[in-house]
Amino acid sequence: MYIPTYEDMLAAHVRIAPHIRRTPVRTSEYLNELTGAELFFKCENFQEPGAFKVRGASNAVFGLDEDQAAKGVATHSSGNHASCLSYAAKRRGIPCNVVMPYTAPQAKKDTVRRYGGQITECEPSTSSREETFAKVQAATGGDFIHPYNDHRVIAGQGTCAKEFIEQTDGLDTVIAPIGGGGMISGTCLTLSNLAPETQVIAAEPEQADDAYRSFKAGHIIADDAPKTIADGLLVPLKDLTWHFVSDHVSDILTVSEAEIIESMKLSWKHLRIVMEASSSVSLAAILKNKDRFAGKRVGIIITGGNVDLDTLPWTT
Repeated sequence: MYIPTYEDMLAAHVRIAPHIRRTPVRTSEYLNELTGAELFFKCENFQEPGAFKVRGASNAVFGLDEDQAAKGVATHSSGNHASCLSYAAKRRGIPCNVVMPYTAPQAKKDTVRRYGGQITECEPSTSSREETFAKVQAATGGDFIHPYNDHRVIAGQGTCAKEFIEQTDGLDTVIAPIGGGGMISGTCLTLSNLAPETQVIAAEPEQADDAYRSFKAGHIIADDAPKTIADGLLVPLKDLTWHFVSDHVSDILTVSEAEIIESMKLSWKHLRIVMEASSSVSLAAILKNKDRFAGKRVGIIITGGNVDLDTLPWTT
């Protein structure tokens, strides 16, 4: 197992610069008053494919040598990694094959297809996803770029925290959602070197709390098919992301489905941005634990904004 280094993150930062956006940081006086904290929102939902995962995907795709690239890339994903990998592959002019659960939001499937990705659907479980992917990769020969348990992906995700610290002149805490742990791992990689005094906290749905239970138990506990509105957080930790979570994360906080939905609504109303359910767990966790964050400078990574507007959670 190769563990990415700070130098890998710095190299990724240079490699992906032509292919991603340096996303803005937003604030809200109302949300500051509501939480008692000074909140800074890093808007990765403003990336061209609508999610932070374009960072890791671009680092992996543009790091391939010509022989590898000629065979294309392949992955499995509930949506955002699939669309971001398709985007990066299109920019390099190589094929991209993705396995997605049939329950993935239509907005995310549409984005994958818009960027030229070829979709094979599977059942909404980790086991079905991995079994279906094995068949697809055998047929295509594409380089497997795992959604999160890949050193190239983690190094790419770590570039977000580098920008964030530079844009805010330092933070007491950074909080981000956790599913498989790619963004959290990249955040830990960067902050443990660039700003070791900054705490890293993860947020997770109560109905898909395997990372929380793993954190408390001291070893990976994997659920096969959890059910939550936060569709991007359905996957379990793996060995590489567990390394960062177990060594560097200060805590994992869980929130209910109702709290996630309320957080989405608040972000629409007061930040005036689209925040998908998987992103909303972070703000929900702060609202649920106000005393813990009161008086602190808190960075929140808005990981994605790919929302199906025809099926908003408070209208179904």
